[in-house]
Amino acid sequence: MSERVFKKAFTVNAGINAVAAFHRDPRTLRRLTPPPILVQFHRLDPLAQGAVVEFTMWFTLIPVRWTALHKDFDPKQGFTDIQISGPLARWEHRHTFESINLQSTLVKDSLTYRHATGWRGWLTRLVFGKVGLSLLFTYRKWVTRRFLEKENKLQTALVKG
Repeated sequence: MSERVFKKAFTVNAGINAVAAFHRDPRTLRRLTPPPILVQFHRLDPLAQGAVVEFTMWFTLIPVRWTALHKDFDPKQGFTDIQISGPLARWEHRHTFESINLQSTLVKDSLTYRHATGWRGWLTRLVFGKVGLSLLFTYRKWVTRRFLEKENKLQTALVKG
């Protein structure tokens, strides 16, 4: 099976510190997982170089166990998560944050992945195919913007208070 690349970028009306803090928050993975998928954590290290996350994603009644390792961690500019074990033959996801100005940040996702062979590959193509990834990352963009822009408005109101 050949490797595939998926890229998505969007701007959010929040400073780079807020964007980076949002992604360092352990609750963020659950926030960024669209319904009806549920996430159950078994291990959730604080985001840092070498941090490990072990979880099960429930696709209705189908559990999918996943272990990810974080590398290339920079507290302000992003990190990479790689699948150590899970449903795909390869998953490497780079998150980067670039400051546009004090109140805007460019968020970039670059994913390199490869489906497994056999029935596992068939199943992952259903969920992690081009359409599935487009829906997943569109949802993540919406949640990130909604959460951070709401926080930004709250901070602005408190300062003007």
